Amino acid sequence: MQFDSKIAIVLRADLATWQKLNVTAFLMSGIVGAAPEIIGARYRDGDGNGYNALAIQPVIVLASEVEGLRKIYERAMGRGAALSIYVEEMFATGHDAANRAVVAEYPSADLNLVGLALREEKKVVDKITKGAKMHP
Repeated sequence: MQFDSKIAIVLRADLATWQKLNVTAFLMSGIVGAAPEIIGARYRDGDGNGYNALAIQPVIVLASEVEGLRKIYERAMGRGAALSIYVEEMFATGHDAANRAVVAEYPSADLNLVGLALREEKKVVDKITKGAKMHP
């Protein structure tokens, strides 16, 4: 199946493994929150057990150094792309209100980004994420 859109998550390459997993999960929840139509039907196994629905399209996870992540952010903002972001200070918070409060403390130029996610038309995502590599 072909999709007109592409979901990309870009992580700062130097994060610890637990941080990469945490950030990926949070960022994907932002994508789903902005586009609930990307969730398919519930799964059923051969015994009839039900499981939660998943995204209907693939997600690519990319890695970039700090400077590259900042460039990707600026390209996305310049194109008006809808972003999910995660800043380093969020690792020290414990809930959504605290996460939003810590992001609000910084102007966009000073956000200490460790990850971002977007879902846009394929060509747009490719242009925005240029320079990021597939996560190893």
